[in-house]
Amino acid sequence: MITIQGDTHEGGGSVIRVACALSALTKKPVKINKIRENREKKGLMEQHYQSIKSLAKLCNAETKGVELGSRELEFIPNEITKKQLKVEIRTAGSACLALQSLMLPCLFLKHNMQIRIKGGATFNEKAPNIFYFTDVLFFYLRNLGFNLDMDLIKHGFFPKGGADLIFRSKPLTKLNNLYLDIPGELNKITGISLATSDLKKAKVAERQALSAEKILGNNFDCPVNIGIRYVDSLSPGSGILLKAHYPDYILAGDALGAKGKYSEKVGEEAATNLLKQVLSAATVDEYLADQLIPYLALTEESIIKVPKITDHLKTNIHIVEKFIDCKIKIKGKIIEIKNDTPRNS
Repeated sequence: MITIQGDTHEGGGSVIRVACALSALTKKPVKINKIRENREKKGLMEQHYQSIKSLAKLCNAETKGVELGSRELEFIPNEITKKQLKVEIRTAGSACLALQSLMLPCLFLKHNMQIRIKGGATFNEKAPNIFYFTDVLFFYLRNLGFNLDMDLIKHGFFPKGGADLIFRSKPLTKLNNLYLDIPGELNKITGISLATSDLKKAKVAERQALSAEKILGNNFDCPVNIGIRYVDSLSPGSGILLKAHYPDYILAGDALGAKGKYSEKVGEEAATNLLKQVLSAATVDEYLADQLIPYLALTEESIIKVPKITDHLKTNIHIVEKFIDCKIKIKGKIIEIKNDTPRNS
């Protein structure tokens, strides 16, 4: 059984999600101690609890210590036989983070898989939003050779959640390498500014977009096009995702609306975030790098350039190397991955 200290580097919930996802994929049992030791509220919270329960259901795993507040757990996976899975999130926790754990083992299955997530939110603090998943993460995963798509039925925001989405995957034919160490030329910037219907009168989505466009237009000499969208949801909310398009990759910046926060500030935050990623001359933004590492570790060889080495990235590299026999080298802002026994299909 692989043992992982939950207070390693970042020491948050991602340790649990990544470790158990890799356990389900590799069929190697794992024990995690000191869960969320670096957080004010230690132990398993509701969204981590739901993620692990869903993973256990997916791979018919035996578990110990999977309960709210637990500081230690064991996860013993078995074969994944299901072709469909339904996940219910009772809070406004991130639907994307729940899916993040489930996606990794599902993308390597020999059969089609469908996961429906009901509840939770599609826009959260300190979590990728749904558009980041479908437009950025999925872009890179498809380039690696994965077959996946998502139907978004309903958005969810804090505090009621209420999201509804369906994820589908088909068997992998061939896992490609990813060579992204040389920055390309910026072609265009696109984005989506979204708000719930009850904020339409205040033109929240338009104001977010205009604020972002002003900053981007002053800093980039390329086309900028940000779409406006209003949706129905149980709770009011808004968010914006901006994407810088290059020939072989996408960099992104986003921001989340909040009560008492001016819409113009939301657009400004997203634009400033994107500007920071672009000026870094990276090929993978700092929020995507750690999400990609488990997949890249299974390729024969891959190389990416990041804006900076984050604690989340260090954490995921540490966990990945526990499960997968690969070599991951950090040279400045370049990350090189080599695997002598890649999972080609």
